Amino acid sequence: MPKTRQEKEVIINSLTQLFKDSPSVVFANYQGLTVPQVDELRDKMFESKIPYVVAKKTLINRAAKEAGFEINSKDFPGMLGLAFGTDDEVAPAKILGDMTKSTTLQLVGGLFNGSVVTQDYVVSLSKLPGRTQLYGMFLNVINGPTSGFVRALDAIRAKKEEAEGAPAPAPEAPKAEAEVAAAPAEEKPADSPSPEATESTEAPKAEETPADPPTPEATEGAEAPKE
Repeated sequence: MPKTRQEKEVIINSLTQLFKDSPSVVFANYQGLTVPQVDELRDKMFESKIPYVVAKKTLINRAAKEAGFEINSKDFPGMLGLAFGTDDEVAPAKILGDMTKSTTLQLVGGLFNGSVVTQDYVVSLSKLPGRTQLYGMFLNVINGPTSGFVRALDAIRAKKEEAEGAPAPAPEAPKAEAEVAAAPAEEKPADSPSPEATESTEAPKAEETPADPPTPEATEGAEAPKE
């Protein structure tokens, strides 16, 4: 059923705004796709938050012109679907490029950073990693050495927490050498004096003086008995 003039104006206005807001636009010929394949394509675009619009070439030309792009979509073969890269410039080309591997979908051209690009250019874009994939690769590069450093910090922190939670260590027992040094030295017995020293230290004994013999008078007086 043909669209009314009002419906066409709504499509043109929507396309015009998308052309202005999107750094990249990919044109694809979807002719020959089955209904399940078309649904699969729309689901992938919806999951990736990529606006995907199917429109007549005359409406595409008017919207592109109002957005400031001189492009003649009639130069592209088949029936056109447009994928707009509002957040990720490469994502539309990648998703459509993946669909070309298993379906009859064809990339035919597009816009990139304000310039009209050829089919070969869009095919090359489809082979590049998208922003999300590049971001993941960048994180892997950065986190390679960083992750090891973080693990080391975690290990240090765990050791510190373990040490803080453990009971204080018992004081060390004094070493045997210290005990020996602290013990008082035993007194050595005094050396016994040598015989020579003993003889030299003993005082000489006094010589005995012989007693005087008693006198006759004393003898007589002592011997006479008393009457």
